Amino acid sequence: MQQLTKSMRFRDLVILGLLFIGPAAPVGLFGVLDAISDGAIALVYIVATGVMAFTAFSYARMSRELPHAGSVYAYCSAGIHPNAGFLVGWLLLLDYMFIPAVAYLFSGISLNAIIPSVPVWVWTCIAVALTTTLNLVGIKKSAKITLIILVLEIVVLAAVLIMGIWILITSGAQRDWLHPFVGGALFSWSNLFTAVSIAVLSYLGFDAIATFAEENGGKRSLVSKAIIGCLILAGTLFVVQTYIGALLSPYSPEYLRANPGLQGKAYYDIVNQELAVWLGWALALMKAIGAAFAAMVGQAAASRLLFGMGRDKRLPSILAKVGKHSGAPTIAILFAAGFNLCLAAIAANSAKGLPTLVSFVDVGALSAFIMLHVAVIGYFKFKKKTRGLSALVSDIVVPIIGIIVLLPVLLHIDIDAKMVGVGWLIIGVLILFFNHDKSDLTWLDAAK
Repeated sequence: MQQLTKSMRFRDLVILGLLFIGPAAPVGLFGVLDAISDGAIALVYIVATGVMAFTAFSYARMSRELPHAGSVYAYCSAGIHPNAGFLVGWLLLLDYMFIPAVAYLFSGISLNAIIPSVPVWVWTCIAVALTTTLNLVGIKKSAKITLIILVLEIVVLAAVLIMGIWILITSGAQRDWLHPFVGGALFSWSNLFTAVSIAVLSYLGFDAIATFAEENGGKRSLVSKAIIGCLILAGTLFVVQTYIGALLSPYSPEYLRANPGLQGKAYYDIVNQELAVWLGWALALMKAIGAAFAAMVGQAAASRLLFGMGRDKRLPSILAKVGKHSGAPTIAILFAAGFNLCLAAIAANSAKGLPTLVSFVDVGALSAFIMLHVAVIGYFKFKKKTRGLSALVSDIVVPIIGIIVLLPVLLHIDIDAKMVGVGWLIIGVLILFFNHDKSDLTWLDAAK
């Protein structure tokens, strides 16, 4: 059986997770969330981090038990049924195959805005070619480059935050210091949770760490620690940057609600107007470059999922081919790269291409998260028959809460995206029907 090289360490996993999420992920959503929550944007991200903690805990629990490259596909195969595992893995492909396309397209658009003489499609192709090459070399071998990119992103973000703190100390805040935590006169818990349902999308990507479980070069608990650590780091960064941004914002939540066209660029305007234009330019540039490397991690995660499903013969077995020198799933990487490039090209020629792709991603990711919680209950409570108070909490209570908090988020997604998700699922059912006798799931025997 084909095996991936076990070379990943804690630092490598956390770097990949943070790259995929993006340390400055809330920047694009700041204006939207500030308007909806009536200024309680720091509270939005505190609650959103808590919501995602339930999913992170379930990922951590399953990754310790099943260090398999397929992530949720493997967990649902073991915890529910192999056919359910395939369908959930198929849905997860909507996340892992579409997120890189979104990120590549965003990178191309952003770099084109900085250097308009180079078309969007050229920037997009350059980003795909560069990051695919790094994935083919192997995640471990390209770790230094990914670390440099992450450090640069964090340095730029730190510069924004430090200068922002200096301005607050010397000139004072535009809002009351507690406003980002409590909101204004129009604050309501209903609006807060509407904002949270959008904010959780900033965290999509931390789960990709689980797809590298088979490449874990340390203890079994390493992946679970990296998942939890990544979520805590991301949550902290999100709360701090939105809190400072809210205190510096020249726009009130009322003004942003009245001028929706400003919402998407509100954070950049804050940096440009209140701090320095060059810092706003640096933030935009690092967001553009960071998007390409987030796409690289997404492409790598997708290739591991394709590899796992190909090795089990749930998809063509050629996807399970591993490079002799890199130890990476080469065919799966190339397939994912080609798919990403085609999807980005199609979306680039559509007026609503970028937001439509984003909504597709959300359907796949949130559906997989919900089924992950179901798999935890099935695997530990019904297959391993765990007993005791701690087992009741970790194997029943936490997954149920995780499902309850995720369902409203899934239901808020655009109807067109839901229809695409249903159509994608039907295709998966057809593949399963014609391929179910050819699968090879011998690895599941060890999980029983």
